[in-house]
Amino acid sequence: MSPAEKPPIIEVKHLTIGYDERIVQKDLNFQVRKGEVFVILGGSGSGKSSLLKCMIGLLAPLEGEILFDGVDMLTAEGEEHLNLLKKFGVMYQSGALFGSMTLVENARLPLDEFTRLDLDERELVALTKLNQVGLLEAARRMPAELSGGMQKRAGIARAMALDPAILFLDEPSAGLDPITSAGLDRLIRSLSRDFGITCVVVTHELQSIFAIADRCIMVDAQRKTLIAEGKPAELRDHSEDPVVRQFFRREADPEQGRQTG
Repeated sequence: MSPAEKPPIIEVKHLTIGYDERIVQKDLNFQVRKGEVFVILGGSGSGKSSLLKCMIGLLAPLEGEILFDGVDMLTAEGEEHLNLLKKFGVMYQSGALFGSMTLVENARLPLDEFTRLDLDERELVALTKLNQVGLLEAARRMPAELSGGMQKRAGIARAMALDPAILFLDEPSAGLDPITSAGLDRLIRSLSRDFGITCVVVTHELQSIFAIADRCIMVDAQRKTLIAEGKPAELRDHSEDPVVRQFFRREADPEQGRQTG
């Protein structure tokens, strides 16, 4: 069964996000299907990272619901809330590794926190995850010894430690050279294909969007809501929204090209 035929694993309903009285995005409605790579995109300041924070529980919404397999993330408590947290892993933009720990110690952290496995068992799982992202030989190295791309791979390994159903990835290609970025794109696709993991990715990198996305949504800073949903190629070729066309065709804003003085 293709991702397009599978049921939703995440449902976002009438979601409004903001800080105090400043609304960032309003009345967002979309679904993420099991096993797909789902990309959240938009221009700078559009609120896509705030949306990600809301989906993983770091930011309380002003209104709306976020359902994981039908369970409301915002109202779940106790054991139910803990079980929800175990359903997903998160890779933050910089990798967010602890600099005083080796890669295997970083990858082992979720197991140390949430399982009762013996140390040897936790170590074995962490090494397996590092192997899945191509970092087994670097397992005993410190984060400072690694390139940015390797640090992000290590962040993904840690996010996978508890075998989550969903991976949230915040700007995985940011700051990487094209070759490293392409390798990370291949890794994301293989995690989805080989392990059936649902990936929710925040990015504005066009090459990555076309390389990894099954579907995407676009949020807009001016209208403060969702303005497009679909496959990247369909939005590029058929969207009637000028902002969407401009984004996917990489066209400069005419106002920015004018000289003043």
